[in-house]
Amino acid sequence: MRSYRTLFRTPEFTPFLLSFAAFAAAQTIGGLALGTLVFRATGSPLLSAVSMFGPQLAQLLGAAFLLSGADRLPPRAILSGLALAFAAGTAVLALPGLPVAAVFAVLLAQGLVASLGGGVRSGLLNEILTKDGYVLGRSVFNMLWGLMQVAGFATGGALLTLLAPRTCLLLAAALYAMSALATRLGLTARPPRSSGRLSVSVTWRTNGLLWSARPRRLTYLGLWIPNGLVVGCESLYISYDPGAAGTLFACAALGMFVGDVAVGRLVPPALRPRLAVPLRLLLAAPYLFFVLRPGVTLAAVAVAVASVGFGASLVLQERLMSLTPDDLAGHALGLHFVGMSTLQGVGAALAGMVAQLTSPAAAMTVLALGSVTVTLTLSALGRNEAQRRGSVSVRV
Repeated sequence: MRSYRTLFRTPEFTPFLLSFAAFAAAQTIGGLALGTLVFRATGSPLLSAVSMFGPQLAQLLGAAFLLSGADRLPPRAILSGLALAFAAGTAVLALPGLPVAAVFAVLLAQGLVASLGGGVRSGLLNEILTKDGYVLGRSVFNMLWGLMQVAGFATGGALLTLLAPRTCLLLAAALYAMSALATRLGLTARPPRSSGRLSVSVTWRTNGLLWSARPRRLTYLGLWIPNGLVVGCESLYISYDPGAAGTLFACAALGMFVGDVAVGRLVPPALRPRLAVPLRLLLAAPYLFFVLRPGVTLAAVAVAVASVGFGASLVLQERLMSLTPDDLAGHALGLHFVGMSTLQGVGAALAGMVAQLTSPAAAMTVLALGSVTVTLTLSALGRNEAQRRGSVSVRV
């Protein structure tokens, strides 16, 4: 499947895409509003960063206990329920006078229920599309996520100049409810991909199986750590320049959109595997420029160029699927999204702590340097693994 026309003619793909669009718009508008609300209340770069990305840390608990449900629960019901849970939680966050501790309690609960979302959504996409259409379909989802971030952060930034952050949170709650409705009406009720009930023991056993193979392990680490450190840089946009945060987020999303279009539609399949390392280096390198504390215009250009590197995720997801049995696709992708979300939360917390001790610009530079170092290290380990497997093949 190499054309968008064929992709959008696939039954259920369009309503699935629209429900995700509403969810993504809610997440961006709500996240910016909440981060701004917390920063205004506390003046803390750490708490502001963690309020936007910290809930993703809670997904680690979900991965430990709930992830087997990605293949063992009916996908339409789970995705509808997830959107409704986020709508209710976001409405609670809009309550006047809510203590900061209560804010983080709600975010913890949202992170726990979100741990199922990535695996269920990606596993369902794998069912809706043929195997050769997954990368193109996934790239469309990533592009849509980028567009919703551009629109959401730009709209959210504009709304925050006119409305209170709590009003913007209520708007986000309404968008989550729309996502639930679109999922319920637009998708058919499908049975779970695997038999059996949600089980903690099965979750642990399958996680161990997926993690046990060194090629998959290196792929997971490549998907998680460089990405997470760069998201840590992004989490500091509000404290770096509160008035321009919406612009920086929108430019980052625009760069991600360009990267996904290029990798998903323009790059030949045979060339894609070679781009994993260069794209991950591109993802981090422009943030080294922040050591000079650039103004808004130069900072916006830097983050837009850097975010093209998020296209590496498509390359590595394709590699992960080639290394994973079909009946574990949902669980494998769920583990990826939970791990990625968790490392993004870690990156945000780490960035906030460094910024608290130094400055947002210095913290961005440090995390970018860490991302480049991890990418080069994983690349060297991957080459050593390929040489080792090659030597084993020759001996056999």
